Amino acid sequence: MKKLFFLFLFVSYISFSQTEKFPVYDECKGETLENSKDCFYKMTKETFYNHFKEPSIIQNEGFKGTVNATFLVTNEGVFKLIYINSPYKELKEEVNRVFTLFPKIQPAKYNNHNIEMQFVFPLVFPLQDDPEPEIEFNYEARKDLQKVVEKQNFKKIQFPVHKSQLNIPFTHQRYVDYEYALHRENGTHTASKPYIYSHINQFINLDSTKNQYLKPEKKSWLGRKLWNEHLLSVEGEDYWFTLDAVLDFQYGKDNSDVSFTYNNSRIIQVNGGLGEQFSYSATIYESQARFADYINKFIENPSLNVRPAFSEGLVPGRGKAKRFKADAFDYPVAEGYLSYTPNKFLQFQFGHGRNFIGDGYRSFLLSDVAAPSLYLKGKVNFWKFEYTNLWIWGNDLRAAAVVDNEHARKYIAIHYLSINVTDRLNLGLFETAISASENGMDAGFFNPLIFYRSVEFNRGEDSGNAMVGLTAKYKLSEKTSLYSQLVIDEFSVGNLTNLGDWRNKFALQLGWKYFDAFDVKNLFLQGEFNYARPYTFAHRDPKLNFANNNQALGHLWGANFWEMVGILQYKKDRWSGRAKMVVGKKGFDFADERISYGGNIFQPYTIRLGDTNNSLAQGNAATIFNIDLQGDYLLNPRNNLSLFAGLSYRNFSINTPANGFPAGTNTWFRLGIRADLFNWYFDF
Repeated sequence: MKKLFFLFLFVSYISFSQTEKFPVYDECKGETLENSKDCFYKMTKETFYNHFKEPSIIQNEGFKGTVNATFLVTNEGVFKLIYINSPYKELKEEVNRVFTLFPKIQPAKYNNHNIEMQFVFPLVFPLQDDPEPEIEFNYEARKDLQKVVEKQNFKKIQFPVHKSQLNIPFTHQRYVDYEYALHRENGTHTASKPYIYSHINQFINLDSTKNQYLKPEKKSWLGRKLWNEHLLSVEGEDYWFTLDAVLDFQYGKDNSDVSFTYNNSRIIQVNGGLGEQFSYSATIYESQARFADYINKFIENPSLNVRPAFSEGLVPGRGKAKRFKADAFDYPVAEGYLSYTPNKFLQFQFGHGRNFIGDGYRSFLLSDVAAPSLYLKGKVNFWKFEYTNLWIWGNDLRAAAVVDNEHARKYIAIHYLSINVTDRLNLGLFETAISASENGMDAGFFNPLIFYRSVEFNRGEDSGNAMVGLTAKYKLSEKTSLYSQLVIDEFSVGNLTNLGDWRNKFALQLGWKYFDAFDVKNLFLQGEFNYARPYTFAHRDPKLNFANNNQALGHLWGANFWEMVGILQYKKDRWSGRAKMVVGKKGFDFADERISYGGNIFQPYTIRLGDTNNSLAQGNAATIFNIDLQGDYLLNPRNNLSLFAGLSYRNFSINTPANGFPAGTNTWFRLGIRADLFNWYFDF
């Protein structure tokens, strides 16, 4: 019988001493220390021979030589092939297959600590009878085992948040990994965001993902807090609690007369859990900022007749702001929620924050563009279905909507049903209703299994605003997917041949994602097209438009536009980079006219241009071009503290200057340190 002449050599992680033990097969238990080593070699050799089948290409080409296969036995007793120096793909696949068939055994030990051991397995061709193996120890590869043990024990530190019911902070850049993990599995749903840690942890080992970035050599208090730890962490048998004080400090310069730009946010974040089913979170931001010139002008006058009362502006996505010094803004933000998962089917949240529904960079259904608001959310996940119910207590910040020195309340109720029709095709059904009753949200909207349109209609004609939508996602391959959205605000069935009818109010999204693009690990590509007809998301009564806190609940641009988005993203170790391009055309209103051309969703559609002959981007047309480049370096994986630098270019060309949207170009460079907790949207 032909056999391999093989030799095991230690190459790293161990030193030969009486305190160390080799990995142990069940057949080798009870052997002495020296004999256990020989037994390990013997059993490994026999196990390999029992499964190895020499690829035919080796014999056909008459290959002669030695191929070294490097493998290890992990500190959990699992065999793992690391590398094989062979040009033959078939041989690599066969050796890897054999090592996956090895049994799990008792791992090696050093001072009673489990350690991993690494070996080199020489495969000599042509196959020949094997003499007694000659075992040699590689003294040049000796390592200080105590340091290895300390490092491995350090990496065992668990992250209680990963088993919790808390939200993973939603940023498009970070969610690429999570969406890819869900994409590779059948029966998953990806549209309703943010995701829950415990859910994603079923598809990605989040502990291992973060452990690789910890630095056990950091011994000082400052070093540990900067690189590895929370500011404060308490953990008991059935509870845990963490406290972090982090920064979002940015400094930059654009090409305007603004002296310099900055954002200075001091952030306190508390996360915790009581048992496995109940979790809580609170985040407080105290911020002052001066942005690029075009953003400052947007803050001071967001859009025609929409300037917030009792403040000097509206910071995009963050909320009301007051003047800070002469040309900056102060904008406090607070977010927090309670999260409860009674069983594997149900999940509930109540708090103050933002949600997102969609698979794209933008969303017409529900985006995180507007400032945080009070919400109640319930999810049901079973078989092929995921059903999201969301109720939002919003605000109308227009000066005209002030009631008794308070901003007017508005109420948004949302249903979204996601259905996995096949392993590749997912469809989603969406409906929403907006109301503004002085008595609060009608109890009828809390029925999770009813069509909102019927509730809105029976309460009184035009007493509310209802919309419906349809989504689709198709998995083209293990790395690519197509996605889409269609939202119908109103549609004139009798005028299908006349798209210019103002009642044909709808929005459309088409997109494509490519994970590990061109077989490059962690390279991500995305392309997206968005289209919204004039007067979509607007209403006869501006209180009932699809907006909250004076920003759109759907697309950042409102309506009456087309847009194309391209994104390229790459990550390696602690480094990540992202390039984004946005180009589009939108129709604005003219400042000296009281006519709505359909782009400003805060204008009533009763002052529309006309009933017919409406066209996309009509009115005060503007072309928009935006490029944003950003690089990040991860410091602390526990709180996502990172160093970053960014460069953006914006060209806004408009026929006539519009309120809050000056024409011209802006180049903006910025750098700083921040905790990546939410999305900034400056591409308008």
